[in-house]
Amino acid sequence: MEKQPKIVTFGCRLNSYESEVIGRHVEAAGLENAIVVNSCAVTNEAVRQARQTIRKLARENEGAKIIVTGCAAQIDPAMFEGMDEVDFVIGNDEKMKAETFQKLALEELERCQVNDIMSVRETAGHMISAFGGRARAYVQVQNGCDHRCTFCIIPFGRGNSRSVPLGDVVRQIEHLVAQGYKEIVLTGVDMTAYGKDLPGSLTLVPELVRLRLSSIDSIEADGALMEAIANEKRFMPHLHLSLQAGDNMILKRMKRRHTREDSIAFCQKVRAVRPEIVFGADIIAGFPTETEEMFENSLKLVDECGLTFLHVFPFSPRPSTPAARMPQLEKGVIKERAARLRAKGQERLQSYMASLEGQAVELLMERDQMGRAENFMEVMLEGPYQPGAIIRAKVQRGADGQLKGEVLA
Repeated sequence: MEKQPKIVTFGCRLNSYESEVIGRHVEAAGLENAIVVNSCAVTNEAVRQARQTIRKLARENEGAKIIVTGCAAQIDPAMFEGMDEVDFVIGNDEKMKAETFQKLALEELERCQVNDIMSVRETAGHMISAFGGRARAYVQVQNGCDHRCTFCIIPFGRGNSRSVPLGDVVRQIEHLVAQGYKEIVLTGVDMTAYGKDLPGSLTLVPELVRLRLSSIDSIEADGALMEAIANEKRFMPHLHLSLQAGDNMILKRMKRRHTREDSIAFCQKVRAVRPEIVFGADIIAGFPTETEEMFENSLKLVDECGLTFLHVFPFSPRPSTPAARMPQLEKGVIKERAARLRAKGQERLQSYMASLEGQAVELLMERDQMGRAENFMEVMLEGPYQPGAIIRAKVQRGADGQLKGEVLA
């Protein structure tokens, strides 16, 4: 008896969405005993983990076809093609096409099918009826990036910026809402490139209960996006920002388009129109040439922007990027600074959790005993409750540090 195919996903929410599309293509093609690894290339560690997982999957699934795709496969297909465990390498554009997997099932596909991602001009909308859970679903609205930050290799895995037509986005949201999904997360590589269409996509689907964005570049936030944040209550009060650093010289060397002052001003501006907003952010520790004083500016930014959720990246030089040719810091220094940033993040998170005690929140149940508040915090209930249910609860602090909820009538 043939084994069911498996999709293994690394990296961002966009990859999670694309894995759902891949899964539908694999099923429609009738592929069996196959494992698709959807890789990430944002750091050297992400690539290492993908390679390690491929070897483990091959050991544990003798006879299964191993198919590698995603950003790491797009950027360095030869590396994966050179692995004995890998049967096929598929590019980021090819993985989204049903015919790729149809050819694979018919054994008509070349071992390495990776085309020039920079030649891709369109991103099609894909109709997905269901995701792994029954509460939240992802919808891709954009792909690629036109910016060239000196540390980032992702444009070479994703190509230039291109958007899904608004009509396709609205149809997908309507379809998912009709399937019972209460919350939609819009995903993309450079989300604010799509910002002007946000209010339109919301007003065209009045049945939608909640909407989130995966991540934004605050310097690109336009008036339409600010209007949605301020006036659209279905827009959840949680934003994840691509800040990367809090020192102006480092930001300049990163080739970012904002200053630390821009970041602080943006957070203040959003709080003025949406006081309950909660911010998360990506910050890189140990960028080349970063002095202790420069690093301290990143630490200070956490408080000055009032960040709650930190995603800390120890700097990892990616091949062929300008930052890889800059004077590098010692690995021990990078590790120590990343640890200090994470500790600062935990301090901010614990402080925010304490401030929530006694507050009433609306939870979208993701599992039978865990719901996600509008501010993105996880709250545990005694349950069980049906995933997708919305429950009003009063927040309490558990002895284990978790937030617990007392259900309100």
